[in-house]
Formats: sequence, structure tokens, C-alpha cells
Amino acid sequence: MKLHPILAALRKHKAGTVLIALQIALTLAIVCNAIFIIGQRVERVNRPTGLNESNLFLISQQWVGAPSADTPDGVEKLDALQREDLAALRNLPGVASVAPINSLPLLNSSWTGSVSLKPSATIGDKTGTRTAYYFTDAQVLPTLGLKLVAGRAFNASDEQHQGLRDNPPRSIVIVTKALADKLFPKGNAVGKAIYCDGRSSPSTIVGVVARMQTPASGSWGNDFAWYSTLVPTRIDANFARYAVRTKPGQLDATMRAVTPLLYKVNPLRVLDDHSVRPFSEIRARAYRADKGMAVLMGVICLILIAVTAAGIVGLTSFWVGQRHRQIGVRRALGARKIDILHYFQIENLLIAGAGAVIGVVLSIGLNLWLITRYEMDRMPVLYVLVGVVAMLILGQLAVFVPARRASNVPPVSATRAA
Repeated sequence: MKLHPILAALRKHKAGTVLIALQIALTLAIVCNAIFIIGQRVERVNRPTGLNESNLFLISQQWVGAPSADTPDGVEKLDALQREDLAALRNLPGVASVAPINSLPLLNSSWTGSVSLKPSATIGDKTGTRTAYYFTDAQVLPTLGLKLVAGRAFNASDEQHQGLRDNPPRSIVIVTKALADKLFPKGNAVGKAIYCDGRSSPSTIVGVVARMQTPASGSWGNDFAWYSTLVPTRIDANFARYAVRTKPGQLDATMRAVTPLLYKVNPLRVLDDHSVRPFSEIRARAYRADKGMAVLMGVICLILIAVTAAGIVGLTSFWVGQRHRQIGVRRALGARKIDILHYFQIENLLIAGAGAVIGVVLSIGLNLWLITRYEMDRMPVLYVLVGVVAMLILGQLAVFVPARRASNVPPVSATRAA
């Protein structure tokens, strides 16, 4: 089939041709970037925290009338309150292990700082990097289900405690593998000294865990999400958090028993409906906005695709009505039904192809704009190529029904209709 008659017909319908091509281009640009964003959100929601998330819950509570942590005597009393709670929780039936902790991955409550290979260094130092601190005790690895890949775990003799505003030396730490590889690219981080928060006194790495995400769920698209440091220190304040691992199948029963138990230990505390939460709830809450964004983007994509398909069907149907006489004449001169069908399909392919070329440029431009304005990565070319193929297929599917209707017009009736 020659293209000249098709191009001549399109020149007579410039407005409709341009509008459909632009609609295809805009749809391609928006849908490609939207699907890329959806893919990033889904990847973010499904990324592992490094914890064994089943049978794990968190207790957040606050004492009423507790002594001040600004005095040594107050720190000791607060630590005694915390140790009473830990002893009671560890004796609770159904509990496998308990660890005090200042935060958990995805909790969006973090204590961040810096670690470096040089004393008195800052985050901007080339040998240092940001990190999120987890203050805990010797039970942290079994409680959180962290996988030790090098060195040793904390033991009871390593444990310290400090007031919330105190800043004592941190003699030993456990770091994540990502942070260890960042500080020591050649490996063998165990036994090496690092300097926390610009201190002049070193901290020795005694162990490396495979993975532990930072508390801030927003830290994604960069390695900082995995730069965590564990310190064997209980934080003494008028509030405390406890991570609790239950025996399999006893999560719900144990969570129900926690509140009355803690009130029995010390009634001068505050525990509300959100004080005892399974980790699954923490994960769901942290990624609620990402899931909502993915759903919204998906709905927008479906609407745009539907509108574009409807536009192609409507315009082609209009052209079929306008060319009724031409179709009849071609049929009378010997054109087969398949020839008429192919005519409209090729015509649509040319329009969709032109729109796709413009859409490729718009897709890349929109992605570059999003990179400069928001925390986004560069969109792989594969997304654009798949989008182009999808738009061409969409155009062929949308034009098929009106094109088939045109091919079924009888030569005689079409000629008489003129």
C-alpha cells in the first residue's frame, strides 16, 4: 500500500491529526514517568529492613513523675525503672527475648550523627559518613533477628547506660555491612577504630550485621538507608521503648498481656492505644503515603490511556463517516476488505508514530525536570521504549473497530449514499 494517499488525506485533516498526535505524546510522557514512579515506590515498600519482622512488636511508654535525667541520681533511678520493666517482660510467658531500644527501622524517630576514620571529624570529612544510632543492649540481635556476618555480638559486660543528654565515650559498636564497606572498602572492619560524632576517643567495631535499615522511611534512593550503628547503651529518660520478640504464634496474646503487666510493675506511667504495636503496623504506617501515591499514579495512567483510546476511536469513526463515498469507490474498484482495514491501521500507525517521537522527547524532559525538583532517579530508556511500543499497540487496538466497520461497507450502498 502506497503512503501518498494516506499522507494526502491526513493533510486535509490537520487539526484532528495534530490533536491526536499531541494526546498520544502527552500520554506517553506522563504514563512512562508515572509507571517509573510506581516502580520506585513498590521497590521501596518491599525492600527488606534486615529484621525478622514476624513475631516482633514495640512498646513505647512514658513514666509519670519520674526523676530528672539531668542529675546522676536521676539517671540511676530511671535506669532502675527500665531494668524492672525489662525483667518483667522477659519473664512473661510467650516472650522469647526483649531489648531496650531508642527506635526501630521505619519508625521515623531517629538519632543520627556521623562516623569517621579520623578523630574530631565532621560529616563533610571525606573519611566519614552519616549514620543512624540504635542504643540497645546485649539482647538486640536475637530480639530483632539481625544476622551477624562478622565479629561478635554484644554481651552483658558491654552494656552501659546514659542520660538522654549525656554524651559518654562509646567504646564498642556494631555496624551494618553497608556502613562497614563504606568506611573500609577493603574489608576486615572488625577490630578497626572509628570516631563517632567528631569525638577524639575511638569506638571499636566488634561486629558487622548484614542489614539494618535506618528509622527514617524517607531515606531511600541512597546508601544512607543502610548506614546503621548499634551501641550497647540504654538511654535513661522519662520515656522508654522496648522491642519484644514472641514465640511463634503468641504475638497477639503477648501484646494483650503487656499493658496490665507494666501497670502492675509501676502504675505511674502512660500507655495508650498506640503504645503497643506490631512491627507490621509500623511498616504499614511508614509506607502508607507511598502506597497511596502508587494507587493514585495507577488511576491517572488508566484514565489517560482510556481517554487516548477513546479519542482515537472517536476521530477514526468520524473520518470513516466522512470518507463513506471514498471507501465505496475503492471497494467498487476492487479494494478488498483487508485493504480498507490496513489503510486505517497504517494511517493510525503514522499518527501514533509521530506522537510517540514527540512523546519520547517529552518523557525525557519531564524526567529531567522531576530529577531537579524532587528526589528521583534517572528513568531507564527501557521504560520509554516499552511505552512507545505500548502506545503503538494501543492505537492499533483502538482503531480496529471503526476500521473494521469501514471495511464492511458494501460498495453499492456506499456509492448510493454519496
